[in-house]
This record gives sequence, C-alpha cells and structure tokens, in this order.
Amino acid sequence: MKRRTFLLLSTVAASTLLIGRNQILNSSSGSFNSKLFIPPLIEGEEIDGVYNYNLTIQKAQHSFFADKLTDTYAINGSYLGPTLKLVDGQEVSINYTNKLDESTTMHGHGMHLPANMDGSPHQSIASGESWSARYRVNQRACTNWYHPHAEGKTAEHVYKGLAGVLIIEDKESQALALPKEYGVDDIPLVLQDRFFSVNREIVYAPNMMESMMGYKGDTFVTNGVINPSLEVEAKEIRFRLLNGSNSTVYNLAFSDNREFSQIATDNSFLEKPVSLTSVRLSPGERAEIVVDFSDSLGKEIYLEELTQAKSFLKVAISKEAKNNTTLPATLTTLEKYSPDEAQTTRSFTLSGRMGNLFINNKTMDMHRIDERVSLNKVEIWEIHNQKMMMMGMEHNFHIHGTHFMVLERNGFASNVAQNEKGYKDTVYLAPGDSVKLIVKMTDYRDSKVPYMYHCHFLEHEDRGMMGQFIVT
Repeated sequence: MKRRTFLLLSTVAASTLLIGRNQILNSSSGSFNSKLFIPPLIEGEEIDGVYNYNLTIQKAQHSFFADKLTDTYAINGSYLGPTLKLVDGQEVSINYTNKLDESTTMHGHGMHLPANMDGSPHQSIASGESWSARYRVNQRACTNWYHPHAEGKTAEHVYKGLAGVLIIEDKESQALALPKEYGVDDIPLVLQDRFFSVNREIVYAPNMMESMMGYKGDTFVTNGVINPSLEVEAKEIRFRLLNGSNSTVYNLAFSDNREFSQIATDNSFLEKPVSLTSVRLSPGERAEIVVDFSDSLGKEIYLEELTQAKSFLKVAISKEAKNNTTLPATLTTLEKYSPDEAQTTRSFTLSGRMGNLFINNKTMDMHRIDERVSLNKVEIWEIHNQKMMMMGMEHNFHIHGTHFMVLERNGFASNVAQNEKGYKDTVYLAPGDSVKLIVKMTDYRDSKVPYMYHCHFLEHEDRGMMGQFIVT
C-alpha cells in the first residue's frame, strides 16, 4: 500500500507571525530516516524490599538536528526521561534530584497514591535539592507518565523536555498473551509538537492568544526525534501512545487506513479490544493499541495525525516474526460503580474571559481548598466546557489521585465511545461539550495536603484553570 500524499497547509501561520519572536523553522517535512529512540527501561534497584528509581532533573543538549545541539531540560539524559516499570504491590521510592537553576516538581500522572506523594505544586523541589515519592503501588496495569507540575511553570518545563513514561504491571497483565517485549513489540510513543527557531533552539514564547487557545508547535517530535523510523517484525505490535503535547489534540491513524485494536485507556485495560481506524487523544491522555503487521512484511506504513495531515512515525515492517501473539478476545473485568450509589453531585464549568481562565468562575489559588471529598463515597462530577459567544476553546479535565468512568457525553450514555469505557483520569471536551463522570476516592485521606483537578492543556493550567480538593 502506498503512503498517502498530503498537501501541507500553513496551519500555524498565525502562530508564527508573532511580534518579537525569532523566525520559526518548519522542520516537519523531510525523509523519515532517523532511528526512533526508545527510552531506557528502569525496573528499580531493590534495597531492603523497596524498589528505588534514581532520577536527575537537569539541563542538557539534545540532537534534534544533525548539525546543531539544542538546549533542553531532561531526566537522566538529553531529552525526556527513562521509562519506569512498576509492579502492583511493590514498595517503591522514586527519587528526584533537581539540578536545574530553578524549582520544579515531578507529578505521577495517573498514579493512585497519597496526596503528599503526588508531586503537585505543594511538593516543590528547590534547585539543588532532592525529593522522593515513596508509596506502595496500588493499582491495576496501565500506562501513566511523570512530568513537572510547578505552579505557573508546568507548560514551559514540559515543553523543554521534562516528561517520561511510567508503566504499571500486575498479575493479570503479565498473564495476558499480549506483545510485551519492551522496545521490540511493546513500544512507548511520546507524541509532541514543538517550535524551533532558525538557530535550532526550542521556542517557548506564547502570546496572549496562544495562552488562551493553546500553544501548538509546527514540528512533530516522537520520543525526542523528528521524522523517526522504527523497524519491527511482521507480527502484532503494541504501541503505548501518550499525547505529551502542551495543547494539541491529535487524531491518529495509519497511512493505509488499517484497523487496529485499542486495548487500554488511561488507567486500565478495556474489557475487550475495540477495533478502530483512528483514535483521538487530548493532552495527557493515553491509549494502548495493538496493530497486526503480520501480512505487511516489506511495507512502510506511517502513523499520521489526520487534522494536520502530517506524520509522527514511519513503521518499516522489515523482519520476520520470531514469536507471534494472538490478541485475547477478553482482557479484563472492570469494577463499575452505579450512579444510584452516588450521594453527591459536583458541577465544574470551564470558562474564560479577558485573558483569564476559570473553573466555576475561580482561578487557581494555592491557599484555597475548593472541594472536600469524602473517602470511599461514590460521586458524580459534571464537567461543562462553556462555549463563548464568538469563539470556543478546547479543554480537557484531569483529576489527581484517582480514576473515573465516563457515564455520559453531552447528556447521553450512547455518546460515550466504546474506547472511552475503561478507567480514565483525563477526558476531552470540545467547545460546548459536557461530560458526566463517576468518581470514588479510595485508600488515602489527608486533611491538609490537597490533590488537584484541572484542564491538562498546560497553558490553561498555568493561567489558573485548576482547583484543589482534600479527601476527608
């Protein structure tokens, strides 16, 4: 099957013609000859029954381009960080040392853990200091990630390169006949977009409009590589997709329009694989997919973003399969709470005006607790993206420390897509959309240290579209 040819439109013209910004380099076109970087896998060093993961947050330089090193932030490397593998039931200590010239934090996005181990703005790591997130892993298999959450600086720190994949395994996932050889048939893909100046430096300089509408780069970067290529065997390949961008929603598909199976969403397996030809991910969302390339030996197929008509990755099916897998018809059984159990309903309206962003007409205040949630009580959370008169903004909604299920989208359960019916921690809302979530905080209470809820469009988060809740 030939690769589809697209006309590349200048969709970022308005973003690049900014007063005071250096000329922007468009690096998205070109051949896909650079080898895809696979972040190293760290499974922890066991010391007295505790698995330790030692991570250094640092300034670095990264070779996005053959002729220039670009200044970045990184974790144990030159861009992004290693993949951390944790197993349900393990006692872990994730130890961060901050060698930047400024404070930051490191949040376990999607992790079910105590509030004081969450890595929120309340657990700041000063320059030259260290901080450890120590807890017992207490959740089902899923693909999460870790990234900064510093007050007002999250977007910039992530944009410069601070992020990494965090894989949770459990007995169920280990027993399933899925592709699971990391870097061979189990591949993490951190999907991002960036602006680069003509001197090959990362440009993070959002103006007021971009802060409101989201800072969306013109160059696709996959695992820190522009225009990468991946060689795989002619068999089932599992991709762990992470939208690690600041504000861009991706609609992902393959160049030959082939079907694939989504097997997991943010925080769990789906009960059964869902057959798709495209999948939408907003910033912070994850999806695990299995693609069957067994009939495609010798072909080159591209992972594309349909909205912008550009590609993230070339997949070259260049090797005979050594070990085959067959995707199970059933993956798991999920515990589901009934809306009839809910004793509390909370409503959250996402809105903006005059350059400010709000949840329930309030902007983020580190000293204010917005909600008090009871432990082990089922609740309904209704989220509404208020559409302004002349324009609408995309948003999503992320809750720390727990997961939820989407009950309704725009008033109807039938609007919830089959591939959204697993546990999630981040949900997308187009302008004017509303969603109804069923939520239950379990295991951890803290009357003083809050969790966060917020839009995960990082410019929106930094401009105040965030609130705090404690579990009592």
